[in-house]
Amino acid sequence: MFKLSEIKELIKLVDQTSVQELELENEGARLLIRKPGKTEVVNIQSAPITHTYTQPAIAPTAPQTGAAPAEQLSSSAAVPVSTPADNLHKIVSPMVGTFYRASSPDNPAYVQVGDRVGEKTVVCILEAMKLMNELEAEVRGEIVEVLVENGQLVEYGQPLFLVKPE
Repeated sequence: MFKLSEIKELIKLVDQTSVQELELENEGARLLIRKPGKTEVVNIQSAPITHTYTQPAIAPTAPQTGAAPAEQLSSSAAVPVSTPADNLHKIVSPMVGTFYRASSPDNPAYVQVGDRVGEKTVVCILEAMKLMNELEAEVRGEIVEVLVENGQLVEYGQPLFLVKPE
């Protein structure tokens, strides 16, 4: 059985080398690590795009100032997108797998928005190749947003939670 800390270390090692794929077997458990493809960038970049839709009221004022509507939208959308990222910590997925908020469908979620977490607080489970891996917060603070749905497939490096550090 592989420990989450061992898996994280292996992912870092593979990421720092030219190896594209690593497969290990230990005590009947098999682990396969592949470097992500170009499609992963789209998933990671998708969160900021939603912020641009919150600014449609700016477009009607553009003709009065002489600026193009797209210029005003992009310049004013850049402020809200960059401001929250400055003070929030992202808990990201250390692997490709299925995201679960609780240990079973009958149990409550490990964390909810507004919950305080410590470095060792378990925030979710990631299932990869039939192995259930608990993910710890690794930061002290308050959960401000859950970025993925229960049962959703997540990519390596994909943000899962936003935490306001203490």
